[in-house]
Amino acid sequence: MDVRRLETLLLLSRRGSMRAVADETHTTTSAVSQQIAALAREAGIALIEPDGRRVRLTPAGRRLAEHAVTILAALEAARLDLDPSAEPAGTIRVAGFGTAIRRSLMPVLSRLAADHPKVRVRIHEHEPAEALSLIAADDIDLALTYDFNLAPATPDRSVVSQPLWSTEWALGVPATDPVSGDPEHSAAAVFARYRDHDWIVNSRGAADEQVVRTIASMAGFEPLVTHRADSLALLQDLVVAGLGIGLLPADQPTRPGVRLLPLRNPCPILRTSAVVRAGRTGWPPLALLLSLLQTVPARV
Repeated sequence: MDVRRLETLLLLSRRGSMRAVADETHTTTSAVSQQIAALAREAGIALIEPDGRRVRLTPAGRRLAEHAVTILAALEAARLDLDPSAEPAGTIRVAGFGTAIRRSLMPVLSRLAADHPKVRVRIHEHEPAEALSLIAADDIDLALTYDFNLAPATPDRSVVSQPLWSTEWALGVPATDPVSGDPEHSAAAVFARYRDHDWIVNSRGAADEQVVRTIASMAGFEPLVTHRADSLALLQDLVVAGLGIGLLPADQPTRPGVRLLPLRNPCPILRTSAVVRAGRTGWPPLALLLSLLQTVPARV
């Protein structure tokens, strides 16, 4: 139904005559009558009936006028919600991996609550592939994802990515291992020492496994992937138990029994991004959150 015709019907219900509506809208009674007649055709039912020399709304007309109040209010709310100059308001659906949620999102939530109470955030923990699928299905508004410099994400024109922070990764091995991590040695040289070991990779994403296989190929061997774990804490437990070795972030403390061997030339670097659907960055609540995420210090 045409919004302007709904506005005319609502005015008629409140002013009581087409003349009053015409005066308020600076038009003619004929134009008002035409608007109501066109709306009646859209609705498929009579909306007004004669009342002496005037008209009055039929029961159907009164019900439609009541609906018009809700419809017009919702449209105004939508207009304000999308107005770049308006106070940001709305619910942002965010999906991301745990580290990015803790490191990037959590620090800004208190600022959002204090300075922009009309903006709400719903958080879902997902690995990048899962989060990107949710973005594609329009089930979320923002994805916090990662890739590696040695396993870059495939470009996608349907989304816009905003870099957040990055961190180097190292090889996690048992602390009792006699092999030392010489910074002068290349990553391939470090990997070559562990060609006969079992390897641990992520169970829900392929990026770190691709990094492992890339560096191993430079060292001339195919790694034996024996265990898969989504949790970095579990990966460390497996390392301590002597069940394998795997990649871990170099800027995070490890549990007792795990030692990190630095990797150079090449050095695996995990890169995080805030990803939104193309064309959505102008939505005020999302634009606000994206700008706040940029204020979180980036560390390499």
